[in-house]
Amino acid sequence: MKALIVYSGGMDSTVLLYQYRTEISLAVTFRYGARQDEAQIACARENCEALGIKHLIIPLDFMGRYFKSSLLEGGGDIPHGDYDTDNMKSTVVPFRNGIMLSVAVGLAESHGLDTVLIANHAGDHAIYPDCRPAFIDAINEAARAGTYEGIRILSPFCHLTKRDIALAGRTLKVPFEKTYSCYEGGARHCGDCATCRERKEALAGFDPTDYIL
Repeated sequence: MKALIVYSGGMDSTVLLYQYRTEISLAVTFRYGARQDEAQIACARENCEALGIKHLIIPLDFMGRYFKSSLLEGGGDIPHGDYDTDNMKSTVVPFRNGIMLSVAVGLAESHGLDTVLIANHAGDHAIYPDCRPAFIDAINEAARAGTYEGIRILSPFCHLTKRDIALAGRTLKVPFEKTYSCYEGGARHCGDCATCRERKEALAGFDPTDYIL
């Protein structure tokens, strides 16, 4: 396998980066106008440098300008609570993974690679339609049909919980302190937004994160 990874710099994609480090030729991080862009990009850059993996940062500025989501800069207040509450739907960036995976597939074929890795997981399914297995299956078929080399999209964590991923990362000695999750995008994790709560639960017992709350 010669892989490209869609790499945010968050904890899930960093575990994926470490798990497939010997098969990843290129890591791609997208700057799309999210509040946490710069914090995650800094983590992504540091982890790729540590592993000697080539890293590209691709701007998708139009998403921040034209899409509606509380996750984006200027998109309104981030709702706090757990992922099973309806207000968390405001954090959806419409078809984000579809757009990013389409770009990633084109990059993979351009660089002679055969696989695109993405770190969506089971905890995403309730809120984010483009993280669900049906979507991954569909876009994988589209990628195969739409490329000469039949590029595949591989989602190894699709049916795993975030706790499962965290435990795998501990075994792999992933530096979780060099990952970023918070939807608020501040210098420290807020500790109360949905993704911070999920991070706390996943890393319970070995969490190095500096939370405000």
